[in-house]
Amino acid sequence: MSNPPVFHTLGCRLNAYETEAMREMTQAAGLGDAVIVNTCAVTAEAVRKARQEIRKLRRDNPNARLIVTGCAAQTEPQTFEAMDEVDLVLGNTEKMQPDTWASLPADFIGETEKVRVDDIMSIEETAGHLIDGFGRHRAYVQVQNGCDHRCTFCIIPYGRGNSRSVPAGVVVEQIKRLVGKGFNEVVLTGVDLTSWGADLPGEPKLGDLVMRILKLVPDLPRLRISSIDSIEVDENLMQAIATEPRLMPHLHLSLQHGDDLILKRMKRRHLRDNAIAFCEEAKRLRPDMTFGADIIAGFPTETEAHFENSLRLVDECDLTWLHVFPYSPRNGTPAARMPQVDGRAIRDRAARLRAEGEKRVERHLSKQIGQIHNILIEKPRMGRTEQFAEVAFDTDQPEGEIVQVDITGRTKRQLEAFVG
Repeated sequence: MSNPPVFHTLGCRLNAYETEAMREMTQAAGLGDAVIVNTCAVTAEAVRKARQEIRKLRRDNPNARLIVTGCAAQTEPQTFEAMDEVDLVLGNTEKMQPDTWASLPADFIGETEKVRVDDIMSIEETAGHLIDGFGRHRAYVQVQNGCDHRCTFCIIPYGRGNSRSVPAGVVVEQIKRLVGKGFNEVVLTGVDLTSWGADLPGEPKLGDLVMRILKLVPDLPRLRISSIDSIEVDENLMQAIATEPRLMPHLHLSLQHGDDLILKRMKRRHLRDNAIAFCEEAKRLRPDMTFGADIIAGFPTETEAHFENSLRLVDECDLTWLHVFPYSPRNGTPAARMPQVDGRAIRDRAARLRAEGEKRVERHLSKQIGQIHNILIEKPRMGRTEQFAEVAFDTDQPEGEIVQVDITGRTKRQLEAFVG
């Protein structure tokens, strides 16, 4: 009797969502004795780690068939085709099609072409395969895929294709089903979330979708949105921030840098003053709002003065949760052809940004001591606040439920709630 597939996911929340969709499809297809690696291509380091992980998984599973998919498989299939450890390479479109998995026999004898990767730029629809959430606490709903922008450092549009949106009615119906199954929090996710709706009739905006969900699914306790581009935030989304307590006060911003010249060389659509103004307005409308942000350290041509502007932006935007990316060149991107920063300087600047981020987290956590918070329980003794801070409990709590507690203390990275 064959064993169910083993999945290994690298990269973003969208990849995690799609892994769960693949899990359902492979189960329906009866695929067994397979290892499936869902890769990330956001940096050259991510691809290196994928190759390293594939070699380890092959050693650990010598008799399984090994399938590689995801963004790195889409952007450089030849890299994985050349690996002896790999039996099959699937593109991002192919991995989300039930027919792909149904075409593989249950014992997967390998009598198929090694690479199945089509031109993702020709895809006009977001995959329609919907899942009923994963885990027992928080459900992720993919409402958008792809990206129409061409930032000079980014390979992701070539891994995900052009922007495609899931119609609002489909999104609402899925969220209703998830709430009916007992999920208390739903996260809207996508590659370029604030571009949602541009390809739909009437060109609705993300704020229209958010307001529609909150109106038509009144039993949904918490709605969260993942990474957004602040320059594309629309009026209705700002209205939701101001007036809808069920929209969580936590936004992750795709800022990337704090210096105007570097932002222009990145081909971003905002300047530092735009980012600061957005954060100030969001905090004015929702005083308990917290921000996360992606920031790149060591982008080509970055000087110490440019970098200092990124450091200052952390304070000026009142950022809390930093995702720091040391720049690494991606073949095929314009930034890879620009004058590069010394690797030691990149590592040093990334470390300084992370240290600043740690200070900001500790500062945020300290402010919560003595406050009352509504916590979504993710594990028996761990949950998260509305602002996404982890909370450790001293007694078991009901997983998936929202509990109201007093915050009694903190560690370096977590809040504490002693309720026993």
